[in-house]
Amino acid sequence: MSLAAAIALLLSLSLFFAGPVVCWRPWPQPHNSTDLLYGGSKKYEGSSEFVHLRYHMGPVLTANITVYPIWYGTWQSSQKRIIREFIDSLSAADAKPPSVAAWWKTVQLYTDQTGSNTSGNVRVGEQKNDRFYSHGKSLTRLSVQSVIKSAVSATTRPLPINPKSGVYLLLTSDDVYVENFCNNVCGFHYFTFPSIVGYTLPYAWVGNSAKLCPGVCAYPFAVPDYIPGLKAVKSPNGDVGVEGMISVIAHEIAELATNPLVNAWYAGQDPVAPVEIADLCEGIYGTGGGGSYTGQMLNGRDGATYNMNGIRRRFLVQWVWNHVLNYCTGPNALDH
Repeated sequence: MSLAAAIALLLSLSLFFAGPVVCWRPWPQPHNSTDLLYGGSKKYEGSSEFVHLRYHMGPVLTANITVYPIWYGTWQSSQKRIIREFIDSLSAADAKPPSVAAWWKTVQLYTDQTGSNTSGNVRVGEQKNDRFYSHGKSLTRLSVQSVIKSAVSATTRPLPINPKSGVYLLLTSDDVYVENFCNNVCGFHYFTFPSIVGYTLPYAWVGNSAKLCPGVCAYPFAVPDYIPGLKAVKSPNGDVGVEGMISVIAHEIAELATNPLVNAWYAGQDPVAPVEIADLCEGIYGTGGGGSYTGQMLNGRDGATYNMNGIRRRFLVQWVWNHVLNYCTGPNALDH
């Protein structure tokens, strides 16, 4: 199927399914998406012969990927710096192991119909500040697209239009509510509708949960009140809300890279509700992870918990599905 035909098909589906793909159903839950697929046969790290992640002939992001952050609401410069440094770490080969760049190597294993791999080059592009909450402090899923339209059509310093290799990342501050936020949703991705934005652009939204639901979306740096005795771990960068966003941002960028128009790499029969490469590894951060156990993570001398090194910082990032090995993998995996 050509790219134009794929877009036409997806846009026709959008008449019936207006919502984006919800790709983050955070721990803790009574189960995760891997449990639904594996049942009683699930093994450590989510390995299973029952997972059928397939390629559906759509495009993946093979050209150098540029992430365009849209800072919606009130953000501190230190918060922006943490997020930007994480994104830049995705292709920073000189970070010490286990590194964020090594984590992205798994994403690079995914190819398009020509055999071209997902790009190994990810960088932060132009940014847009929307500090005056141009669309209010409560956003619907469709108004998220309107925020993106404002960013690409602004009279001063509009974001570039880059449908081939751009990822538009809407980040909402801790005083902004987005439809279904905290109700098992910490972020989602989809593509913009030309009827709203004027272009078909891959995008993701991720919210700062520090005030609204840290126990849901910033776990394990915050824990839910309904699980007595569970203790939060220390965050490596001193900002629980932003720290919780990092893994969700990683989740969404990985899925945008391998399934930007929701017709490339996913498991299941439903392109409107696909199970993608990060969904298959929800809540898994280390060896032995699965169900409600995060797996073996690392502890720094300062007592902070992490599992990967970036350019100048440490991060905690969930693993992603390796379709060659057929299980979840990460750079901090222990030898078996």
